[in-house]
Amino acid sequence: MVSPQEKHTTAKSQAASVLVVDDEFSVRDSLENWFKKDGYHTGSAKDAQEALNCLQEAHWDVVLLDIKMPGMDGLELQRRIREIDPELAVVMITAYASVDTAVQALKQGAFDYITKPIDPDELSHLVRKALEQRRLKTENVQLREKIEQLSGFQEIVGESAPMLEVFEMVRSVSETDATVLIRGESGTGKELVAQAVHANSRRRYFPIVPVNCGALAETLLESELFGHEKGAFTGAQYRRKGKLEMADGGTLLLDEVGAISLKTQVELLRALETKEFTRVGGSKPIRVDFRVICATNQDLETLIEEGKFRDDLYYRINVFNIFIPPLRERREDIPLLARHFLRRYALQMNRPFEDIDPEAVDVLVRYNWPGNVRELANAIERALVVGKLPVVRAEDLPLRINHGRHPEPGDSLSDVERAHVSRMLERTGWNITRAAEILGIDRVTLYNKIKKYELRRP
Repeated sequence: MVSPQEKHTTAKSQAASVLVVDDEFSVRDSLENWFKKDGYHTGSAKDAQEALNCLQEAHWDVVLLDIKMPGMDGLELQRRIREIDPELAVVMITAYASVDTAVQALKQGAFDYITKPIDPDELSHLVRKALEQRRLKTENVQLREKIEQLSGFQEIVGESAPMLEVFEMVRSVSETDATVLIRGESGTGKELVAQAVHANSRRRYFPIVPVNCGALAETLLESELFGHEKGAFTGAQYRRKGKLEMADGGTLLLDEVGAISLKTQVELLRALETKEFTRVGGSKPIRVDFRVICATNQDLETLIEEGKFRDDLYYRINVFNIFIPPLRERREDIPLLARHFLRRYALQMNRPFEDIDPEAVDVLVRYNWPGNVRELANAIERALVVGKLPVVRAEDLPLRINHGRHPEPGDSLSDVERAHVSRMLERTGWNITRAAEILGIDRVTLYNKIKKYELRRP
């Protein structure tokens, strides 16, 4: 039994309101007084019409509703209540312990039912449970709204044409469950794009589970992906869920997918195609439902030709391709990104920098950024540590950036060659043999130039 003090505290903290609907005055009076003493706001109605008037005039959290009443009965009134407020908690009261009637009420959405004579403590317990369920539903709605507000592209900064194209592709593919392959150099923000795809999809209320395939040895990656049973190998003292199982309902992000060994590729391909796998050392198949997003900075086509990546897995993951351009190819985004990181790190470090000096901005725009957005973030963070308020100056930036000015694109012979090779690759759809023939060079030379100029297939 719950103590009166505990009930009073609970009710007060919720500031809840209870409406009692019963044709018997003695029931209405006793229940109103009981819940009033517990600190609830209370009201009563002797029939359905009076109850509907009360619902129109005020807000109620819980309705205690008698099933047997003259005129409109409790079941019909319950249906009307759901039309007015589908989230309103209704507890049915009946003098007839009829299972059929109770089941019908529950099917119509009643929270629960109680039979007369009423045990006040049991009813108080039901009301508290009903209020808790209503609170959780409200919080869930608010959480979903918050997630939807955050499911844009706040962390992906850019106004250049290439980035606007990326945003549009993210919006387009997010509406589907298609597998996505995100390509781009290291530090361009592939994981942020993957998170944006997930956050704008129907799976956004479930987790996105990342796996860094390049950071784990073959045996460890296999266990990381599929999990293992107790005793599956030395040191496996407990059963462990794998990332595929954890991603059930959500999204599996395979980062650096090109680093997966051929053996694990076979097992992964089967899991992606059947959405079924077994844990390492296990025999029972486990079914899962997840979306797959892959990311890589490697040339998978070259890996296929070298026999390091399976073509069937490539075709399975390369359904929708998003290419993130390197920072040097979208220089107009550099000032936006720099100020974005300035605001973030100024807040984190409690260093209230206001802006970046125009000369420093010019240095940032002219630098080549081999480390892309990650390197820019590092440079701004460092500038806030060594710089003097209130503005970041050119001398606050790392020496490599200050000394890294280079000619404008197109000025040098290498720029011309890079652009020409890139055009030939695009014209032939990255057919290496055909592009090499047009350029008048062999395939090995072309591969060397692709590597030298850091060309990436879109």
